Parts: sequence; C-alpha cells; structure tokens
Amino acid sequence: MKDVMTASQPSMSSVPTQARKRPLVVMEQVSKMFSSGTVALSGMSLTVESGEFISLLGPSGCGKSTALRIIAGLGDVSSGRIDWPSSRINSKGLPEGDISFVFQEPTLMPWKNVLDNVYLPLRLRGVSKAAAREEIMAVLATVGLQDFAEAYPRELSGGMKMRVSIARALVTKPKLLLMDEPFAALDEITRQKLNDDVLRLWKETGITVIFVTHSVFESAYLSNRIVVMKARPGRVHGDIPLVTSLERDAHYRTSEEYRQACETVSRSLIGAINAAKEDR
Repeated sequence: MKDVMTASQPSMSSVPTQARKRPLVVMEQVSKMFSSGTVALSGMSLTVESGEFISLLGPSGCGKSTALRIIAGLGDVSSGRIDWPSSRINSKGLPEGDISFVFQEPTLMPWKNVLDNVYLPLRLRGVSKAAAREEIMAVLATVGLQDFAEAYPRELSGGMKMRVSIARALVTKPKLLLMDEPFAALDEITRQKLNDDVLRLWKETGITVIFVTHSVFESAYLSNRIVVMKARPGRVHGDIPLVTSLERDAHYRTSEEYRQACETVSRSLIGAINAAKEDR
C-alpha cells in the first residue's frame, strides 16, 4: 500500500536529483525475533535516499525503535540484510563514522559540563579537546547554546538538555541522524520549538534524518516522507511523500495544506492498525 500527498510548486524539494543515484541505506526483508520469541519486525524493507527526512510512525510496539537500532548497528537482524551503498563499511558491517543517534532521553553525563558532553564522541576518536574546541563551539551555536558551554546538565531545562544531545550527535558531522522519539517527554511549546530547530538544521546541513514518533502532527510537520508501520510484527504499511509549497513554520501549522497532510497520514495510520487486527 502506498499513500501519496503532494502540493504544487514545492519550495522544499524532497531530495536533490544527484543524491538519488545511490541510496544511503537499504533495509531488505529485515526480520527481528528476540530471545523471548517476540517477533518485532517481519520482512521490513525500506530504502533511504541521501537528504531525506523520514518519520517512522506507528502504534506502540510496532517495531519503530527496533528498526532504528538495527540501522544504527545496536541490534542484529534475525533475517534479511542492511546495505550501505554510499558508504565505506567497517569490520562490523557499519558505515565509518556516518551515523549519530539521539535517544529518547538526553543521556548526558551529569558530572561534565555542556562542552565536555558534546566533546565525548570526538574524545573517543582520539581528538584532543584543544583541537575540537572550535568545532564544539560552532555546533553549540547551531543549537543556540554557545553561551552555555560551561553549564552543567542540572542547570539546564529539558529542552536545553535535548539540544546538547543533538549537538553531540552533530559534532562528528554524520551523514545519517537517527532520532528515537527525542521530544516525547517535553511540553508542547518546547517540542514545537525543537521541531523548528531540527528542520532548520536539516535544511542547513543536508543531513539525512530518520525520526521515530507516535505523533501524526509531528510527523506531518517535520517530514518529507512518512513510513507508516503496522503493529507487531512491524512492517511497512504506507509510504507517504510530503512535499509542500509552504515554509514549515507557525503559519504552516494552521494551513489547509498541513491539515490535509495530517488527514492523509491519520487515514494511513488507522488503516495500519486495522490491518494488524485483521492479520491476527
């Protein structure tokens, strides 16, 4: 099943033509069974092009986070394969330095200040703090935290902590940013502000983003493509391209185009839930 939502004269092109030649990552018939016997994914296939912003949307327990972790190399497949056509692969079968992960919680080290928390992935690569400092300050500036480099996590709001986590993910300049419901625990105002920040960073850097969410509204606002998943075992139910002629901002949230996008995505999600019931 494939749902389509488009608008005329798009200003946010989904992916540059030259980037379509070789996908960034391909999931091919991936299944995952845990040791308990639970089947989290069954025959899931997904092709991710460079520069896309993809949301994985589906009910709780449909395998969204499992799929994300498998792409990140944080879990093995039971069957199927993950290919990286555009990357140099290391001995673990993962692209060299091309992936960063933002988890549901900021996972900051409370005894380290903001600068040292962002420095961590570079330190693990053997880069000295002196050599990394300029890059760290630059990435903190991109998330609006250049004045908080010496602050500690206990001194930050929830939204600021998540910005630190995003800065830490970006400091290695990855090709692919994986985000697992990063804003779920935040209030609506902070969540909307961080949505805008992530969109701005995506447009400025050209990074590829795969974003896990339960929210129809968040997925329709952020994404240029939404992959709707069936309930366990997870697999793709709908693949919805979203191209808009409008800037995605506060005005877009009240536009008819956004309302229609949310309606299209909602219908696909309801269809996925009903299809999963019929499969049982």
